[in-house]
Amino acid sequence: MKLDYLKEILTLHYVYPLTFKKFQKLQQHIGSINNLINVSSTKLSSSLSISTKNAEKILFQYKRILNTNLIEAYNSANIHAIPFYHEYYPKQLKELVDPPTVLYAKGDISLLTRPLKIAVIGSRKATEYSKIAMDYIIPALVDNDAIIVSGLAKGADSFAHHATLKYGGRTIAILGHGFFHIYPKENQRLAEEIARNHLLLTEYPPYVGVQKWHFPNRNRIISGISSAIVVTEASLKSGTLITTEHALEHGKDVFVVPGPIHSELSKGTNSLLKEGAIPIWDGHQIIDELNLFLRG
Repeated sequence: MKLDYLKEILTLHYVYPLTFKKFQKLQQHIGSINNLINVSSTKLSSSLSISTKNAEKILFQYKRILNTNLIEAYNSANIHAIPFYHEYYPKQLKELVDPPTVLYAKGDISLLTRPLKIAVIGSRKATEYSKIAMDYIIPALVDNDAIIVSGLAKGADSFAHHATLKYGGRTIAILGHGFFHIYPKENQRLAEEIARNHLLLTEYPPYVGVQKWHFPNRNRIISGISSAIVVTEASLKSGTLITTEHALEHGKDVFVVPGPIHSELSKGTNSLLKEGAIPIWDGHQIIDELNLFLRG
């Protein structure tokens, strides 16, 4: 693809971060993203199903930002922009209902090409029980060269990233915002360590801040790039269950740590077990199950 094409994609994504399906629809309407500079606000309004006023704003900002060299700006901030046609763009994401058009990465982007990626997730209010579970689960995954994927959130996500670092593994953290923001603040140092030696990944341009609805979107990417999902603790009304729903929709194994029957944070996980998730209590079971599937 030509450099101009990338520049135009990044400019539009900066101004108006369309998902891939909507981006494709826009291209079908206007012929090519290269034509956007000459498209009328009425045409854009029709293509994106938005008001003419919003279309005018998008075109104004697009023409203004097009004069900025975003590629150079991202490079100087050690940000890799990975559009949908890039060799490192995970092919599994194309199977989602609404894949991202562009991914932004900080760190070792070759981790995206590694064959075995396992998401380890759970409640933001995860207890010591999740920490103990990580010590039983993560070492075997690391020994088998699995990349541990999680969401850098409080609780189980943080435990998963820390345990992976502790046992000498590699990890990918999926963010629900742009790189100019880190949430939660207490994970700033963890995020910096992952950006240096592992991988931070997001579908949001760097300036985009934290919004509650971003996190369900982030969960589809956690599931999308992973071969399987491991859940340690989750309540019945948990964002974690959104990730498992994505995984089940795409035929991926969901592994669950059984929990004490008196714990609120076991109600979600034990419910998943009732629905057919695979109970595990050490990482070797996960590897054995996945190897059995691959052999089958």
